Amino acid sequence: QVQLQESGPGLVKPSLTLSLTCTVSGVSITSNLYAWSWIRQPPGKGLEWMGVIAYDGSTYYASSLESRISIYRDTSKNQFSLQLSSVAPVDTAVYYCNANGRFGSWGQGTQVTVSS
Repeated sequence: QVQLQESGPGLVKPSLTLSLTCTVSGVSITSNLYAWSWIRQPPGKGLEWMGVIAYDGSTYYASSLESRISIYRDTSKNQFSLQLSSVAPVDTAVYYCNANGRFGSWGQGTQVTVSS
């Protein structure tokens, strides 16, 4: 059974970089059966797919975030991470890590607030 757990600061100041890590258990993040995504949900809005890192380390990002986002992995720790630069209050959201999309496995989510 795949389990995912997000970790990182809950408060980030505007213009700084948001950094979150997802720790995966139950499967290797290098398994070719899985793709690993970051998804967020701003208050009162729907889910927004941010980007994905595939089993081979290749990445794909939402076009709206491409200039600010980076997803990378640490295979020795079975983790993948999100960095979002130049954050603003509109980046306030619950951030989820996910395996294999809507019907796959989800972390519990972590609230990130962008505020001075």
